[in-house]
Amino acid sequence: MASENVLELENLSVSFETPYGEVKAVRGVNLSVKKGEILCIVGESGCGKTVLCQSVMHLLPRYSRIKSGTMKICGTDITNYKEKQMRKIRGSKMSMVFQDPLTTLNPTIPVGKQISEAILKHEKISKEEAKNRSIELLKMVGLDNAEKLYSLQPHFFSGGMRQRCVLAIALASNPKILFADEATTALDVTVESKILDLLLEIRDKTGISIVFVSHDLGAVARIADRVAVMYAGKIVEIGTAREIFYDCRHPYTWALLSS
Repeated sequence: MASENVLELENLSVSFETPYGEVKAVRGVNLSVKKGEILCIVGESGCGKTVLCQSVMHLLPRYSRIKSGTMKICGTDITNYKEKQMRKIRGSKMSMVFQDPLTTLNPTIPVGKQISEAILKHEKISKEEAKNRSIELLKMVGLDNAEKLYSLQPHFFSGGMRQRCVLAIALASNPKILFADEATTALDVTVESKILDLLLEIRDKTGISIVFVSHDLGAVARIADRVAVMYAGKIVEIGTAREIFYDCRHPYTWALLSS
């Protein structure tokens, strides 16, 4: 596995301004993700996992602010990027899969067209080429009858199929890193298992790096190369999956595993 870091976070702190004062959501996080690595971030609800991912994607609400630190994607510092600059690298350098695929997809537009749109936004190719690529992506994420599914709206799909479609959109422009934020939480156990297998397969085929956010320690144990344990906005422990599950040192990690 190459030692090149796709993602580097240095002393990252993010706060929200609320009517009740400042909420420190992420506090002094240092993190790196290598090419082809799956890093899982675990911790209880509200510990800052999602905010951390959304900070890198620059998808935070207006009342938030990055107080300190730097964020680098493939060696490029994107900390102070404006929205216009971010639109060029969202999808092409990094992309994100959210927890609920039904709210991610546009219910009125056929799934295939939504994938084609993601391709055409970043690449100068014809609509016909984009359609063929979209069908290939639907096949890659394990959907049969891709040609037929291309023309169907999201409500024709099951939850697991919708999540695969969202994954196809996220992979449309060959990003270097994928953020999967609770991407399997809303799915039943058998579908979750298939999505996890799919993520591993895609990583092996494309060499993409994955940041996988989850409460599900079983899912994490299955796919993680490294695990970062987050508590109250801080990374309190980080190590290989074996180190975290069999030789963890922090009391919070003990509590998390025993729960």
